[in-house]
Amino acid sequence: MVLSVTDLAVARGGLPVLERVSFALLPGEALVLRGPNGIGKTTLLRTVAGLQPPLAGRIDTAEGAVAYGAHADGLKAVLSVEENLRFWAAIHGGADIGPALAAYDLNALRQRSAQNLSAGQKRRLGLARLLVTGRPVWALDEPTVSLDTASVALFAEAVRAHLAAGGAALIATHVDLGFPARELDLAPMRAAAGTGDAFGADFDEAFG
Repeated sequence: MVLSVTDLAVARGGLPVLERVSFALLPGEALVLRGPNGIGKTTLLRTVAGLQPPLAGRIDTAEGAVAYGAHADGLKAVLSVEENLRFWAAIHGGADIGPALAAYDLNALRQRSAQNLSAGQKRRLGLARLLVTGRPVWALDEPTVSLDTASVALFAEAVRAHLAAGGAALIATHVDLGFPARELDLAPMRAAAGTGDAFGADFDEAFG
């Protein structure tokens, strides 16, 4: 087991949004979070990633096991594609960036600065950073935003490879990614006073 969540309660802006959330992920497993916009998927992912404390419950995983990818791409605009990946690889132990460039079809763009990329290219680069972290659990918030059909396929293949290597993925998405995944409907876990993720949306980090 790489991640276990037990009776978790989370809040946004000081208001409870979800409670009694429990699930576990084994190596090679993906879990897709389902529920209407505003139910608290982002807040749950941020809490699992250690970016905010839970109101109650337990999160059991190895220290530094979770890589978090959010709505922002978290790129350094003046650095090239290659330099951005090398920066993140250095932070996480100096992994080879070659597989990340290849996985997201970024080799032809490796010398282009991030500020000159299209929205979809920036998204691909942001997702490519997951591959240089070496972290076994990916917590992803709507990862296919700004991606075209071909790029969604690249992302899905990257997740498949991550799972095949013994990693795990926790994903909030409305898109069918085409690989086996369990689903967790969060609607029954909505807190009575919850108002969802509308509070504090600007606090989303790009990566954790």
